[in-house]
Amino acid sequence: MTMGAELVKRPSRWMKRLGTIVLDQLYPPQCLRCDAPISEADALCASCFRLLRPITAPLCARLGIPFEVSLGPDALSAEAIADPPPFERSRSAVLYNEVASGIVSRLKYGDRPELARFCARLMAGAGAEFWADKPVLVPVPLHRSRQFQRRYNQSAELARALGAIVGLKVDPELASRIKRTRQQVGLSADQRQRNVAGAFAAHPEALGRSRGRRVVIVDDVITTGSTIRAMTRAMHKGGIEKIDVISFARVVIGADLPI
Repeated sequence: MTMGAELVKRPSRWMKRLGTIVLDQLYPPQCLRCDAPISEADALCASCFRLLRPITAPLCARLGIPFEVSLGPDALSAEAIADPPPFERSRSAVLYNEVASGIVSRLKYGDRPELARFCARLMAGAGAEFWADKPVLVPVPLHRSRQFQRRYNQSAELARALGAIVGLKVDPELASRIKRTRQQVGLSADQRQRNVAGAFAAHPEALGRSRGRRVVIVDDVITTGSTIRAMTRAMHKGGIEKIDVISFARVVIGADLPI
């Protein structure tokens, strides 16, 4: 970059910073969950942040379910052994508890797409082992009628924010939802599985679009895993073999669940 170009960019940086200061004075940043005043935008207050429960090692190598004690880096959970998933690995940033539920609810139904930036920062760390392969990020798609109602797809917002952080391509059209399904909330595991059966399809040129790269499916919450299993199978049919999954939150049996 030439000195002239740097001089041109420098005032714009100061103007951007000045604009941020003015906006913070007019509209002080608030906690993403409880709206308490905080010093930095797109964050939680200390009280809410302490209530988040990050998912860290030791955990199941396939499903990312946390273990109470270390069983080794390749240890599998009972769930992964009893019902092996079609994807290779799944990771989630936090347990789905009351705090995570509030954030997801605002992101999903509260017209707050900017919350994806906070979630994506935590997801970037949770999926750190994925990024070296330079995968393509693919959000779980909404049916077009539901996306029209909500105005945006929360998984796509998460994928875009995550892609910006880890420097990866996002392809929201690599998979589509071809069947409008019922809301999964309140359904049993068996009902969820039947509800999403045949709901997804890979792009007709999926293998060419991904160029043989690994794919990481991006979602907001993993409950029973029925949605990502159905989507993974559809993408396998499209010729994509290597698939991992990343989500902001995960429901874990025995945890404090608000659903």
